[in-house]
Amino acid sequence: MRLKLVKENTNFDFFSRWKLWLGISMLMMVVGFASYAFQGLNFGIDFRGGTTIRTESTQPVDIGLYRASLEALELGDVSITEVFDPTFDADQNVSMIRIQAQEGQEAVAVDTIERVEVAMQKAVPDIKFVSVESVGPKVSGELIQTAAIAVVLAIGAVLVYIWLRFEWQFALGAVAALVHDVVLTIGIFSELQIEFDLAIIAALLTIVGYSLNDTVVVFDRVRENLRKYKKKPLAEVLNISINETLSRTVMTSVTTLLALISLYVLGGDVIRGFVFAMIWGVIVGTYSSVFVASTILLYLGVKRDWTKTNDGGGQYANIDA
Repeated sequence: MRLKLVKENTNFDFFSRWKLWLGISMLMMVVGFASYAFQGLNFGIDFRGGTTIRTESTQPVDIGLYRASLEALELGDVSITEVFDPTFDADQNVSMIRIQAQEGQEAVAVDTIERVEVAMQKAVPDIKFVSVESVGPKVSGELIQTAAIAVVLAIGAVLVYIWLRFEWQFALGAVAALVHDVVLTIGIFSELQIEFDLAIIAALLTIVGYSLNDTVVVFDRVRENLRKYKKKPLAEVLNISINETLSRTVMTSVTTLLALISLYVLGGDVIRGFVFAMIWGVIVGTYSSVFVASTILLYLGVKRDWTKTNDGGGQYANIDA
């Protein structure tokens, strides 16, 4: 007996209240924009600047012990990660300690680094400080700019791809869904003031790919059904297409969420922000594929007399013939 999260031959009407769904999405985007405008993002060391200290020890890296030894120094945002490398010796345990730039300074002051070293040596007597590197505000600003360009270029590439693969109405629907997902993800990070670093940019790009995958699956079925049901209203064709792909969409989302929730609970603080972004992205990405991308397509309409064939030759066939 196969497990089914959604029964076969569903007949949900996803567009009976399409104005409501678009209204909810627009309201959430406005809230996200407002949160970003008034309180901004809680940028991590990657974007604010700071200092990275690389350590080595024969003792296994205990992140909890490391963090506890530095808490009394009140250094603000401190990130500690263990470095894994197959070339390391068995007794070579390496960690990276990142400390945010202190107010009024481009990097952590020398005396602060000395205090860190003293505190760490009390906790781990044989610890060695291999290297110290600083990231100033200028480099951090460049990282923010580069990250924004990466997200915009990814969405732009999606626009061109969907336009060539389908039609411009499909492209605008897909891009609207992606912008919706990115804005809501940034908005939730701003609202909850969760640390925003380069890992979250990676999560945003992953969310774009995940949401696009869901949207393309629905759009492929829409294109097939436009040829199959030549006289049905567009809303009915969209409903049929979404219902036919609903089981696949729900199963993919649920299995992905199971893995992500496990990582969130068991993965520790280092990856928690990234995993939270992915969990949120999967939820809003699934929602937007159905209630944003398809609703935009319904609003714009689709040319019903001609549609591309699926043979890859770029020919056109009359679907009303």
